[in-house]
Amino acid sequence: MQIAEPLQIAIDELSKLPTIGKKSAQRLALYLLNRDEEQVRRLADALVNLKKDLHFCKRCFNISEGDYCEICMNEKRDSSIICVVESVNDVISIEKTNEYNGLYHVLGGVLNPLAGINVEDLKIKELLRRLQTEEVNEIFLALNPDTEGETTALYLARLLKPIGVKITRIPTGLPVGGDLEFADEATVGRAILSRVTLE
Repeated sequence: MQIAEPLQIAIDELSKLPTIGKKSAQRLALYLLNRDEEQVRRLADALVNLKKDLHFCKRCFNISEGDYCEICMNEKRDSSIICVVESVNDVISIEKTNEYNGLYHVLGGVLNPLAGINVEDLKIKELLRRLQTEEVNEIFLALNPDTEGETTALYLARLLKPIGVKITRIPTGLPVGGDLEFADEATVGRAILSRVTLE
């Protein structure tokens, strides 16, 4: 059966989203087709505004509506600790625990040469620049305990050690191969409270 072109275009675009295959994209497109125009317009406007109104914080690379995110602008946060994470998803996961009160630095990925992600592709230079201009006592590496996360953590630990800042890491509270994004708040909270110093 030939699918109408507007439906096929919607399916093709939806299937480009993470974890959405062709069948799921087709179900979503047909679902939207059956909604009233106002509902679909609100969704479309929300997506356009997401891209138009949100930016990356100039300091930590978290999402922000302005130049700097709410966390960086919050004077009650402990600016002497920087939690280094892979993505904004990790910031959200850690914030949900209410156990961490420092600042963040979002790398924008982890080292993965097989996928073409190298040191220059991450926000590592920006982290080093922050250490030169801010009074930081601790770098807390909250990277996923998979091969790429471990490799990135070890690289950063070696890079930062000569600076003399305390370097901590989430201990084995999260399963190897797991993601912070999918861990429950209690697990992430316990891991944060029992972080360890890297030698």
